[in-house]
Amino acid sequence: MASLLQPDRVIYLVRGEKKTRSPLSQLYFCRYCSELRSLECVSHEVDSHYCPSCLENMPSAEAKLKKNRCANCFDCPCCMHTLSTRATNIPAPMPDDPTKTTMKKAYYLACGFCRWTSRDVGMADKSVASGGWQEPENPHTQRINKLIEYYQQLAQRERQERDRKKMARRRQCMPMAFSQHTIHVVEKYGLGTRLQRQRAGAPLSSLAGLTLKEGEDQKEIIIEPAQALDEVEPLPEDCYTRPINLPEVTTLRQRLLQPDFQPSGASQLHPKHKHLLMKRSLRCRKCEHNLSKPEFNPTSIKFKIQLVAVSYIPEVRIMSIPNLRYMKESQVLLTLTNPVENLTHVTLVACEEGDPEDVNSTAKVMVPTKELVLAGKDAAADYDELAEPQDFQDDPDVVAFRKSNKIGFFIKVVPQKEGDTDVLVSFKIRHDFRNLAAPIRPNEEAGDATTEAIWLTHHVELSLGPLAP
Repeated sequence: MASLLQPDRVIYLVRGEKKTRSPLSQLYFCRYCSELRSLECVSHEVDSHYCPSCLENMPSAEAKLKKNRCANCFDCPCCMHTLSTRATNIPAPMPDDPTKTTMKKAYYLACGFCRWTSRDVGMADKSVASGGWQEPENPHTQRINKLIEYYQQLAQRERQERDRKKMARRRQCMPMAFSQHTIHVVEKYGLGTRLQRQRAGAPLSSLAGLTLKEGEDQKEIIIEPAQALDEVEPLPEDCYTRPINLPEVTTLRQRLLQPDFQPSGASQLHPKHKHLLMKRSLRCRKCEHNLSKPEFNPTSIKFKIQLVAVSYIPEVRIMSIPNLRYMKESQVLLTLTNPVENLTHVTLVACEEGDPEDVNSTAKVMVPTKELVLAGKDAAADYDELAEPQDFQDDPDVVAFRKSNKIGFFIKVVPQKEGDTDVLVSFKIRHDFRNLAAPIRPNEEAGDATTEAIWLTHHVELSLGPLAP
């Protein structure tokens, strides 16, 4: 259960750009690099945006224009649950005879969790079920838009300055004759513009070292600094004596969810458009192959590519832990599961002294010296109780039990540190792996298309809990 309810009890070391330790269920395995990958050492690419309520799908450009918000779905400003549209009948004057009234359909927003409604803040009901809800206007909208344009222009200038410095540094590194010849060719045939267009999103003037001038490419934006006030508006006289009614005062979370208004009273809360979610792909930074790619349709939970590590790497779990005592040997029962369909050979190796990867251990560990053989995964055999067990001639002192593609084995632990800290042990797991998805070389014949096994080594750390009193 360590990987299900307590995933941090068994962690694997990821040897990427930055060494991280994570549970196997949160890691990916690159079949082309044959290495573990965490979320910190992969490239995240946005595939699509969608609303989690109405499941409307939209491209990234449209989502950017809508500020990553859904136009039809709203969140409750009190409890942040999704608001639903309710219908009711209200009396309305008849167009022919204003003295008479008739019942008319009206729609309003209501929360099914905290019972908040749009009528609580004075929002008018609508005659149609979707769209057209009243939204408060921010008095500082022009100022905010001007600041955004100013900083976009400033970022563009800084980018051009960096590109110009890179080009000047490259010219200094080139020989004089070659540099003059290159500059002549670029100026004669206009290669600078062609090379620059290959870089998506970059302006044409950055390669030539041009800067933005007023009235040429973009209008110069000047920001006037805010003026300090000599006098501050005084507080009301009953500020400290007026009793506080908590249901009428907004919480800090409710204010921060509306940063453009930050309402102080519950009567000023307005529904907010629901945030869009996104489907993203994960790509290995080393070989640039996809590790995870979901289906484009937001209603689908399937993946086109999903290289999770638990589908390729043998998984270690903690089954039972005895009472651990200081400087006394204890026997811990672990399980090892083979996720692939072919036979897997596993060897456990204790960490040597001075191992740079072994920095958290607080106990000595003795692992089995014999090779452990794991049967291939068979989905049908897991539910067949009458299936004949395979004869692997296991040592009963090492292997406690064997069931399908899982075995239970013993390790011996001797805690070396007193105190309330958890007992941590670490060891290396070495196993063979056959990349069945690798392309077959052209010179291989159809009869010899079996893939060669490679040996992978992983660093595993176990948290066995505190010492017994």
